[in-house]
Amino acid sequence: MLTSAARIRDQQRMIWDEFSAGWNKWDAELLGWQAPFWDALLQELPLRPDSRVLDVAAGAGEPGLTVAERVPEGRVVLADISAGMLRVAEGKASARGLTNLDFEVCDAAALPFRDSTFDAVYCSFGLVFFPVMSAAMAEMARAAKPGARVGAVVWGRAAANPWASLILGTIARHRELPIPPAGTPGLFRCAPTGFMTRMFKDAGLAEVTERQVSTDLVHESPERYWEFMTDIATTVAMGLAKADQESRALIRQDVFALLGRYEHDGAIRLRSTATVVAGTKV
Repeated sequence: MLTSAARIRDQQRMIWDEFSAGWNKWDAELLGWQAPFWDALLQELPLRPDSRVLDVAAGAGEPGLTVAERVPEGRVVLADISAGMLRVAEGKASARGLTNLDFEVCDAAALPFRDSTFDAVYCSFGLVFFPVMSAAMAEMARAAKPGARVGAVVWGRAAANPWASLILGTIARHRELPIPPAGTPGLFRCAPTGFMTRMFKDAGLAEVTERQVSTDLVHESPERYWEFMTDIATTVAMGLAKADQESRALIRQDVFALLGRYEHDGAIRLRSTATVVAGTKV
């Protein structure tokens, strides 16, 4: 019988494979939106031209592809549980002429790399989905060389992220969803102040830094925002899938009404806030 963590991982593998097409479709929008978070993360990870780097939960490829451009004599491994997402990343790497990349389908809690292999290890927006975050953090630290920096980006508080909380809150109100148990994968599980610093220190990392970074998700219309979120946000699509046609229509109507509060200069602008954290392998 599968453990709870194994069931979650199997479900996530199928879901992310299914959503890989949406991430490919919205690639330009995702790059423009999340670039400030990735820039802040990479500032915490000193890279040399010959650095060997591990991107855990690499998804559709960024910031790993950007890292590969910065380490032309090095190597970047993109690791993810979803083969579908990695195929998207591989296609983008090929289009950009990048050849210093490897793609590894694996579980973040059981990385298939030797101890002290990488000059930098990071995870961008993946930790919140791991069934056992402490196990993934231990693996990331194990794979890093002594003196290497290990970094992560996670979403901040729900109130500071209306890009997601607006639509998720509306779905929850219509469906009267139960409160998930503590520790359940979810976008905002890493948001409490100091949570990530403690996790990094518990993994044996030192010189831990933590800071907030904010930007806006911008869309030209409510319709465009709705299409984007239902294509790329697995939590949104799963919530809507459990609603009947009438409830789904009401949710959409309420979301559109709420989006009016965020219209500025002819566009919908939704605040997005993340925590960037990094520590040193001792």
